[in-house]
Amino acid sequence: MDNAKFRTVHHSKTTITELMIPSYANFGGKVHGGILLSLMDKVAYVCAAKHAGTYCVTASIDQVEFLAPVEVGELVSLKASVNYVGNSSLVVGIRITSENVKTQEVKHTNTSYFTMVAMDENHKNVHVPGLILETKEEVRRFAEALRKKEFRKQNRAHMKQIKTPLDMEHYRNLLHNEKCQINYPI
Repeated sequence: MDNAKFRTVHHSKTTITELMIPSYANFGGKVHGGILLSLMDKVAYVCAAKHAGTYCVTASIDQVEFLAPVEVGELVSLKASVNYVGNSSLVVGIRITSENVKTQEVKHTNTSYFTMVAMDENHKNVHVPGLILETKEEVRRFAEALRKKEFRKQNRAHMKQIKTPLDMEHYRNLLHNEKCQINYPI
């Protein structure tokens, strides 16, 4: 194994901490989810670019879990690490915690997985270094990312089936017991 073509998970681990200010609040007084998504995208980019050694773009956000609200005035820390690498793609896992600096209460607020793609200056995909797994946790995360990749592939096949045109009688039967009112003749 040529270690020059591999990097450890630790090599690109990234943490960003930011104070949540009043302009980040939504109408409910909590930090807007879009602010958190923007910060997640930023930390995913930094982590992926450090591993790949080149520019990376967000290809997909596989999962975002909002577990607890974030309050204005809290410190939010986003911890990112590369969980999986393919040929030109990387899955970056992100864990967000918020800390109330007065009470020192720390809560886990979000978990997310971003798929990033490494690109060259001509916007062509480039190969990324392999991943050296040094802990049981890193092996578990890599294996989970691999399983999620397989599930996504299966899900895409199912979605193609869902988008297949249905006849009107099938629509009528499908929607019969649903909570909807149809003001269109089917």
